[in-house]
Amino acid sequence: MITSLKFNNCFAFNNAIEMSLKADMRTKKFSSNVTNINDNLNILKSAAIYGPNNTGKTTLINCIKAIKGTLLNKEIHLDSNIFTDSNICEEAISFIYDNKEYLYEYKFDDKKMMYIYEKMCEIVKDQYNNEKEELIFLKDTINEKYECPQDEELAKVLNIASNNNILIYTVQIEKFPILEKIKTILTGIANSIEIVDMNKIPNSKTIQMLKNKDDETKKVVEFIKNADLYLEDYMYIEDLNVEIDGKVVDEKILKNQNFMDQIKIVSVYKGQAVPSIIFDSLGTRKLAALASYVIEAIEQGKTLVIDELDSSLHFKITRAIISMFNNEINKNAQLIATLHDISLLDCKRMFRKEQIWFTDKDENGTDLYSLKEFSYAENGVRDTSNIQEKYIKGEFGAIPEPDLISTLLEVDNEEI
Repeated sequence: MITSLKFNNCFAFNNAIEMSLKADMRTKKFSSNVTNINDNLNILKSAAIYGPNNTGKTTLINCIKAIKGTLLNKEIHLDSNIFTDSNICEEAISFIYDNKEYLYEYKFDDKKMMYIYEKMCEIVKDQYNNEKEELIFLKDTINEKYECPQDEELAKVLNIASNNNILIYTVQIEKFPILEKIKTILTGIANSIEIVDMNKIPNSKTIQMLKNKDDETKKVVEFIKNADLYLEDYMYIEDLNVEIDGKVVDEKILKNQNFMDQIKIVSVYKGQAVPSIIFDSLGTRKLAALASYVIEAIEQGKTLVIDELDSSLHFKITRAIISMFNNEINKNAQLIATLHDISLLDCKRMFRKEQIWFTDKDENGTDLYSLKEFSYAENGVRDTSNIQEKYIKGEFGAIPEPDLISTLLEVDNEEI
C-alpha cells in the first residue's frame, strides 16, 4: 500500500506537492476505511481526487505511472514543467512492503536523461511514536554523497555506477546481497500498482480471467452480473463460431487482431447469448473490463489507480466500487481515483475528510490539497457538512466557472 506520494517539477506540477494516504485517527468515523499496520500505522484504503479539467488530476496519475515504470525498468515518460528553468523532475513514494514502511525518491534530469539522485530509507518509529529515517542507500551525484550503511563495498561503487538508470539496474546484484533485497522491495511495490484509464481501458485482463475459469473468474462474473439488472451471465466461449456475411471466419486470419477474443465474449439476456461487443452498452463494456482489475486488486492486495473512474458508469456502481475498497473485509487493497461525480462527495456516509483531494490551478501553478485542510473553525467544514453544496459554491476552489452563454451570444451576433 502507498502511504504518500511527492512530486516536484513534473508535468503540470511546477511546485512541490504531496499526497498523504495516512489516516488521522483523531477522527474515529469510518474506521473501516482505514487499514492498521503493526498497531501504529493507519493507511487510507481509498482516495478520491476532484478538480476542473486540465488542473493536474491526470498529471498525478502520470507521475505514479512514471514511478512504476522507473522501478520496473520500463520506458518512462517524465517531463519537467515547461514554465520552470529546471530540468530536474523529483518523485518520491512511501509505501508498505512486508509490514515495513519504506521511502524511495529520485531526481531525474529529463534533458540529459539521467538519474542524478537516489535515496531509499526504512521509516521506523521510536518509543514516542515519532518517525525517523534509517538510510538504506544514498546516491547523490549533485553533492557527491554516496552511502550504504549496511554494505561498505556497495557504497564504494555508488559513485562509479551509471546514471542512465536507477541503481538496481546498473550494478550487478549478484555481488551485493543487499541490492537483491532492495530490488525485491522496489519491484514488489511497483508490481502491486495497477493503473487504468477508463477512457481507454483494455479488456484483455478480463478476457484472460474468463479463460482461466477459476475462483477469480466467478467473482469477476458475479461483479459484472450484479452491476446490471438484466444480465444473466457473462462468459468467454472458446469454440464459438463467428460468422460474417454468412461465412464462418477463419481464426487464423484474425488472431493477430485480437478480434476473435473480443467477439467470443458473450452476454446472456433472457437465456439468449449475444456478443457483448455488439449488444452491450459502452458503460457495460467498461464495467466488464474494470471488473478484473477491481477483483484482482482486492484479492491480491494491490493499489488500483484509476483515471476518470466514473466515466460512463452509473453513480451507484461507482459508489459500490469505492465501498468495496472501504469495506472492513478489505485489509490490503487500495484505490486512488480521479472523479467528477459530485454525488460521491459524501463525508456523511462514504469518505473521511482526508480521503477527498482537490486539484486546482492559478497563475502561480497547479496545486493538490485535501479536504482535511478545511477546518470547522476557519471554514465551517465538519464531517457532517454538505460537502457537495460547498463544493458547488466554490468554497474549496477546484471548480471551473465557464462563461459559455456569452460564447453562444457572440456566435449568434456574428451570424446576424
